[in-house]
Amino acid sequence: MYYFIVNATSRTGKAKEIWQEIKDELDRRQVEYKYYITSAKSHAMKLADEICSMEGDVRLIVVGGDGTANEVINGMHDFDRVKFGYIPTGSGNDLARGLSIHKRTPLEQLNCILESDKDIRLDLGEVITDEGNRRLYAISAGIGLDASVCKQALSSKLKTFLNKFGAGSMTYSILTVKTMFTMPLCDGTVELDDGTIKHPHNIIFCAAMNHPWEGGGVPMAPDAVATDGLLSICCVSDIKRVKCFGSFPLLLASKHDKINGFDIYNCKSAKITLEDKMVVHADGEYCGEVKSVEFRCISNALSVIM
Repeated sequence: MYYFIVNATSRTGKAKEIWQEIKDELDRRQVEYKYYITSAKSHAMKLADEICSMEGDVRLIVVGGDGTANEVINGMHDFDRVKFGYIPTGSGNDLARGLSIHKRTPLEQLNCILESDKDIRLDLGEVITDEGNRRLYAISAGIGLDASVCKQALSSKLKTFLNKFGAGSMTYSILTVKTMFTMPLCDGTVELDDGTIKHPHNIIFCAAMNHPWEGGGVPMAPDAVATDGLLSICCVSDIKRVKCFGSFPLLLASKHDKINGFDIYNCKSAKITLEDKMVVHADGEYCGEVKSVEFRCISNALSVIM
């Protein structure tokens, strides 16, 4: 049985039209399915929990953006039995990039799911804050600049405006420039699972990447692979804000590993301790402001229909 969780408000409501096209195709093909429309924040999480409790072959398909996918993953259980499918209708669509499905139309992706005879096991990341709060993520998590931008983007009128022209992903670039020169910085300690300890100064951000891209297509960790049992930690510190801003073209070109102040570590887990609180996010979802956070990789956690 196919179960669809649909965020009809993603991409400023255009997902409603996309869902109707998908529904018409399902009916035309006489597919057995049920669907649920989300109505509020965290509703997708609750729906996923209920669907995963149903008996039989459960194929849980998300029609929405990265945030909806994150909610669903955090509501899922019985990962060995439930298979996950994704039809992206958001503005960032970084999970779609990671899955190499971002160039497919929604109907093309639907047909791939319906006709698939295989699935792949993907790693998931986990955020654990100093208050004991936990959240899974599929794409990325982090503290500092990217987290602050994600927090702002959740309620950004600019994003709503740009989505009307199909340019919602530009929101992240614009907010990044603004936040770069206004956010407070602090020192900290990064401890990797292999015993490596780093002491970065004036941390701008640390991103714990499961896939290469975040923020609407920024290749923060170009070599990240969501099937290797590792996270790629991209930490930017000890660099002047102006130089960091000037390095943005190199970041977009995946050449930032050659810049002093940009460091990437591959690890199973990393703990970051800060002198002052910073915003933390998971797949763009706000997770609070913390002085200590741990990022972990959960290997082969999610069965994805490809």
